[in-house]
Amino acid sequence: MIDTLMSMLEEREDEMIEIRRYLHENPELSFKEEATANYIADFYKDKDVEVETNAGNGHGVIVTIKGGQPGKTVALRADFDALPITEETDVSFKSKNEGVMHACGHDSHTAYLLVLADCLIELKDKINGTVKIIHQHAEEQPPGGAKSIVEAGFLDEVNAIFGIHVLPMAPAGTVGYHSGHSFNGRTYFKLKIKGRGGHGSSPHKANDAIVAGAYFITTAQTVVSRRVDPLNAGVVTIGSFDGKGSFNVIKDNIEIEGDIRYSNEETQHVIDKEFHQIVNGIEALFGVTCELSYEPDYPPLYNDPELTEFVANTLNDAKDKDMKEVKEFPKMAPSDDFAHYLEKVPGSYFFIGATPKGVDEPYFNHHPKFDIDEDAILVAAKAVGHVACSYLQEQ
Repeated sequence: MIDTLMSMLEEREDEMIEIRRYLHENPELSFKEEATANYIADFYKDKDVEVETNAGNGHGVIVTIKGGQPGKTVALRADFDALPITEETDVSFKSKNEGVMHACGHDSHTAYLLVLADCLIELKDKINGTVKIIHQHAEEQPPGGAKSIVEAGFLDEVNAIFGIHVLPMAPAGTVGYHSGHSFNGRTYFKLKIKGRGGHGSSPHKANDAIVAGAYFITTAQTVVSRRVDPLNAGVVTIGSFDGKGSFNVIKDNIEIEGDIRYSNEETQHVIDKEFHQIVNGIEALFGVTCELSYEPDYPPLYNDPELTEFVANTLNDAKDKDMKEVKEFPKMAPSDDFAHYLEKVPGSYFFIGATPKGVDEPYFNHHPKFDIDEDAILVAAKAVGHVACSYLQEQ
């Protein structure tokens, strides 16, 4: 069956690329992907599968493919939202939606999974078990779509879940894997500091919120350098300091927003505790009032070691002409809400090399000039197809 599936995917490579380009031209932001979700649902129209739309807290689409024989249930996920980025590539299928771009490869994720799912539908009588296809909305925008899909019960009968992400870290034909903690968790925070405004000539009659905010920024950076275990990853980024006003006026209130990354839950708890202590200290030291919103959204992504080894062995044993190299990738700093699925069921999130041909220094995901080698789309379909079918065959 696997050989038949691989041949079918090869024959439909052009279709995958066509789908990817259509989605790339018509990107939609997180939680606003109505047209994309309709496109996905229409793809499955009149096919012998169960389709559920508006899954979770947005436009998720869940497709259940029941095999001809009983067995385990495996879930496969692809995200389909885009980013608020103005595209700067010169491809012929450039985004038609000003200020919105598929700058992370979710268009290619959706393209490969649509065609792979369709091929599995054609072969479903030969499948032992069930394949659950998760077309997920809103990966890019907290709270994301994954957590709500889990909470809605769509993974309750799932034994394992797999997914991929295209990355310009290696040429097309390369498949990467990493066991254990593989992506960082993420927390969003906003700090509002309220002091007492006044004239620039009379600071003693005021209470400067900007000075308190500046102290917070400096002190927050010491959390990672002096409180986090050096063997664990932690990052504190101040992305916004809203303290604009007149040059001769002491501001009475400011807002600071930022982003925190951490490699494991232990580090998250350390940073959480330290942040709240710093804010309490600023209130006491400067006599200001602080309001801290501290919202962990995506947990650290933990790939099940046994299933990740299964992925690596399966793809190495496949000897597929389009998968030229299967190798271990390093642990990475970004976050992905696929982590919520992995908290519910064991699985593995692995990586598809997609560096454009002839490019030595590719633009990474989320860059306005991000692009991929479209050969990677077939590699993704084959890799996930091999893994899913091999998993279901191992009863």
